[in-house]
Amino acid sequence: MRVLIVEDDERVAAALEAFLARSGYATVRASDGAQALTLVDADTEVVLLDLGLPDVDGIDLCRRIRGRSDVPIVIVTARNQVAERIKGLRAGADDFVVKPYDVHELLARIEAVTRRSRPLRTEADTRVLLHDGSVHIDLVAREVRVDGAVVGLTRKEFDIVGVLARYPGVAVPKERLIREVWNTDWRGFGHSLEVHVAAIRRKTGDRGFIETVRGVGYRLAES
Repeated sequence: MRVLIVEDDERVAAALEAFLARSGYATVRASDGAQALTLVDADTEVVLLDLGLPDVDGIDLCRRIRGRSDVPIVIVTARNQVAERIKGLRAGADDFVVKPYDVHELLARIEAVTRRSRPLRTEADTRVLLHDGSVHIDLVAREVRVDGAVVGLTRKEFDIVGVLARYPGVAVPKERLIREVWNTDWRGFGHSLEVHVAAIRRKTGDRGFIETVRGVGYRLAES
C-alpha cells in the first residue's frame, strides 16, 4: 500500500514514515500543497493530510484532491476545533485525527478507510487459481484445493493464505501478516508466522505457491 504523507514538519514526517515502513507500508512525502497535487496518482491508496501547509490551507487542498480522486483522505492536524473537523469532512476527508495522536490508532484508521474504499468483490474475485489451476483458493468458502482435493488448513493458516491471496504476486511484509492475522503489532509472532507458513507448505505438498521474499515477507506466486 502506498501512503502519501502531506506534512511540512520534517521531524514529524520522518517519524511517521519510519513507523509506516515498519508496518509494511510504502510512503511518499509532500511538504506543501503543490507537491502533493503532483504526487496523487492511481498508485496512491491513502493520503495523510496536515492542514497547516506553507502554500495552501489544508482544507482547500483536501477539496482539490477530492475533486480529482476518490483516494481515502485522513486529515492529521493540531487543529482540534469541532468547526475544523466539520469543514474537513465536508471538504471530502474520510477521517480526522488530532495531534498528538497514538500511531497505532492512526494505523487502525488508515486500515479502516482503505477497507471502506475497496470495491465490492464479484464472485470471480473471490477465487484465485494458481499453477495452471492446480491450486484453487476460495476466499468465501475459506477453502484451499490442490488438484481438486480440499486441504485441511487451520483457521490461522487460511487467514495467512487469504491475506496473500488479496495481493497475488505482491510481497506482503511479515509485519502486515502478523497485524492482519493475529491483530497485533508485536514482532514476537514472527516465529509463529514462520511455523504456520511451513505447515501450509507441508499440507499443500510444497507446491511453491507461497514464496519467501528475503528481508520482506511472503508472496503468493501467480504462475
